[in-house]
Amino acid sequence: MKSMSLGLNKSSWVLTKLGDLAKDISKRVENPGESEYDRFVGLGNFVSGDIKIKSWETTKNLASSAKAFQMGDILFARRNAYLRRASLVDFDGCCSGDAFVLRENHDKVVPGFLAFLINSNTLWDFANSNAAGTMSKRVKWRDLAEYEFLLPPKEQQENLAELLWSIDKLIESHLFNLNKQKVLFLSYSQSIFAEGEGKYTELKDLGDLIMGQSPLGSTYNDKGDGMPFLQGNAEFGKVSPNHIKFTTAPNKIVRKGTILISVRAPVGDLNMANTEYCIGRGLAGLYIENIALRDYVYNFLKFSSSQFNKKSAGSTFKAINKNDLSSIGLVIPSSQTLFDNSSKINAIIDSGEKIESSIKSSRFIQKSLINQIF
Repeated sequence: MKSMSLGLNKSSWVLTKLGDLAKDISKRVENPGESEYDRFVGLGNFVSGDIKIKSWETTKNLASSAKAFQMGDILFARRNAYLRRASLVDFDGCCSGDAFVLRENHDKVVPGFLAFLINSNTLWDFANSNAAGTMSKRVKWRDLAEYEFLLPPKEQQENLAELLWSIDKLIESHLFNLNKQKVLFLSYSQSIFAEGEGKYTELKDLGDLIMGQSPLGSTYNDKGDGMPFLQGNAEFGKVSPNHIKFTTAPNKIVRKGTILISVRAPVGDLNMANTEYCIGRGLAGLYIENIALRDYVYNFLKFSSSQFNKKSAGSTFKAINKNDLSSIGLVIPSSQTLFDNSSKINAIIDSGEKIESSIKSSRFIQKSLINQIF
């Protein structure tokens, strides 16, 4: 995948600290459910690499305190910085206390410009090197504020921001089209399987469903000793998982061909095991013997994220337990119905995969340009 070169001349750019361009806003909201805000952004609503927040939860019945933000602020997830989650918001609301609310100084930067800076590799490398803690490392604003980079003049900022936002707009267009394909897949599936040709069932009735359980930390290694270990969906690749750890004491083991389901935020991400894995508590595995049925179930779940959202619980960190995961229902076709309609189903899936490829390409180009600038 190729990217373009901007050929930037940075001779007039000025070395600047992040803290000189933005400030951390800490406006506390004691009882969000009774506040003026109806939208809450938890850590589960962040997506690594996304320039803008695209989802939120309702504040209804949310009693734990939160932080207020306003349209145009940048939310930076300071917990588990290795996940690289920071995005601009285009609405008012409140968010998890484990996020910074950064407000730009528009005398020095054009609106939204820092949303690209905080998604650069160099900033995240700095953030991770300064994160502290044992179980769940956190970044402190006083450290992040010291990050230095070359800031272009405002006129050049405007040109660069216009380019990067245009790519982001293209990505959003692709995402809209992908969602249409998902709706089409579900609508078509339900239309052909709902009238006596199929049955409504639950995941627990389809095959072997196991929840992951992490082995002892002392058994982990990255030297290739033992069995590949997957903790969560952060290790999912485009086609198959990209494991980064091994364990010499595996416990929860899934077979090749098992559907892997993320059970911790973001709940519902899917992949297929391309070999045997030991899976950690961030994942569940569903093994279905019939390959045609397995592929159908995989795509049905992939296009049915709303089912996971209904079953998952938690305000700042979404998760789903085994009972709720087991009770997720879907329409299962008869073997003949599945065979008769496979060409139509595959055509819809292929179209969705092409859109996903376009999204990946656009994100790659955007990321490449961001790293050239910063």
